[in-house]
Amino acid sequence: MKVLVLNCGSSSVKYAIFDDGADKVLADGIVERIGGFKSKLKHRFGGGAILEQERVVPNHEEALKIIIDLLINGTIKNISEISAVGHRIVHGGEKINRPVAIDGKVLKLLNECAELAPLHMPHNILGINVCQRILRHAVQVAVFDTDFHQTIPDYAYIYPIPYEYYEKYKVRKYGFHGISHKYVAKRAAEILNVNIEELKIISCHLGNGASLCAIKNGKSLDTTMGFTPLAGLMMGTRCGDIDPAVVLYLMEKEGTCLDEIARILNERSGVLGISGLSSDFRDLEKAAEKGSDKALLALEMFIYRVAKGIGSFIPVLGGLDVLIFTAGVGENSSTIRSRVCKMLQCLGIELDEHLNLEKRGIEGIISTPASDVKVIVIPTDEEKLIAKETIKVAEEVFTLVN
Repeated sequence: MKVLVLNCGSSSVKYAIFDDGADKVLADGIVERIGGFKSKLKHRFGGGAILEQERVVPNHEEALKIIIDLLINGTIKNISEISAVGHRIVHGGEKINRPVAIDGKVLKLLNECAELAPLHMPHNILGINVCQRILRHAVQVAVFDTDFHQTIPDYAYIYPIPYEYYEKYKVRKYGFHGISHKYVAKRAAEILNVNIEELKIISCHLGNGASLCAIKNGKSLDTTMGFTPLAGLMMGTRCGDIDPAVVLYLMEKEGTCLDEIARILNERSGVLGISGLSSDFRDLEKAAEKGSDKALLALEMFIYRVAKGIGSFIPVLGGLDVLIFTAGVGENSSTIRSRVCKMLQCLGIELDEHLNLEKRGIEGIISTPASDVKVIVIPTDEEKLIAKETIKVAEEVFTLVN
């Protein structure tokens, strides 16, 4: 069974095609700047050769046609070989708590969830609609970012505002990055050769978007993102947790409307807002080395909030066995990993600085043998997990049909 995995964003489509069992990527790539004057295509063939192009891609349907043409010309003979399509879906709300085959009922629920993630869901749904037209024979499967966090208890996901807003509008913590947190937690158990149900894990998904997740017995007990991906840690351009009264105060002082304050909090804050330079942590590390006080402050704020967030999850788990660093910053910044771990030495964390420097985008343990907590770098592979979940659902569908 060949499975196509799609992640449709507002102006991009990231994709990968897997063979049986999802153990091998046959090809992958991304189409960016869809709808712009010059869209960018990057396609990697199974043998490692890379094709890069600039071309006009007016919409997502055209992007998917281009992707399928590339796959047919270099990876598969015809589209009938694609048995299933796994769609990364940001939000499943409360009604969907596992990967599901997409039918009319599921699409209705997805459209109902769209108002909970208006920046992401319409594009996720658009990708499904296009695939249903182009790949009519394939089983379409939705895999949710919120799914993994459905095990968070009510006392952790209910907000301390009038309960009627949860009842009326489902205002609560949902959490995101669930596919990534689930993948790296399972991978950590495999690396350590320990049953995941015996481990207390904190997963640090640190990238332009960032979140922490407390995982016990293989289940999410809490996470830092909330009703939206704006909550929790300070991020590349997002503010994370702040006093809500700050929003009201700024709206009054600046005379800003709701749309503008949303842009400020989502697009102009975080390390970009503090540094005034960049949302890219690589740029900030270079600028800090050259003496930029604001770049240094942005990094210190980020590191402080990550370490504080990790510390807040210790009582949730009742201890800590494994600390995972993943995503762009977590996988590649030895400096940020080192500084976070130094703030956590009271937990018995002892980093092997030589191993830490070695692990740039490479999987491996970076703590010393004497460390009370195993610290591991694990490059996330959300596409692989989506493919595996898609295969399970597709096999169930095929069994029912036959």
